[in-house]
Amino acid sequence: MALRNILTEEDELLRKKSREVTSFDDRLAELLDDMWETMAGASGVGLAAPQVGILRRAVVIDVTPPDNGEAERPAEPARYELINPVIVLSEGKTLESEGCLSVPGITGMVKRPERVKVTAFDRNGNEISVEGTGMLAKAICHEVDHLEGVLFTDIADSVETLS
Repeated sequence: MALRNILTEEDELLRKKSREVTSFDDRLAELLDDMWETMAGASGVGLAAPQVGILRRAVVIDVTPPDNGEAERPAEPARYELINPVIVLSEGKTLESEGCLSVPGITGMVKRPERVKVTAFDRNGNEISVEGTGMLAKAICHEVDHLEGVLFTDIADSVETLS
């Protein structure tokens, strides 16, 4: 595994649409492993392949709550690898603050669905389905946007620079 550089909003690659993954091989596994390490090193919740310079439809998401000794670990998985994700259901609306590893120092208020369902593939090419609410729904939508070349600042109602 290796840490990869996270592209920032000035890089035009982030504005391009990603291509479908067609080979579920060692190269994909290496990319996903590197993405996990890169995301963890940056203290992120999600990371899309375009953010590390690879125009492929692959994302990793970790919505595991912080281990503060108080909360039980979630019964549902909290770490997801989504290859070629497609949002097939979205319900409700919420307006919440959002940030991005590719747009450091900026937050924005973004409208997202309260609940989403996505179909995708795992790293081995097996079809999966994931439903999420709250942080997971927001993370899925945010990362799928990256695959389409959209940054949260493009759709935010308002943006704010962190001091």
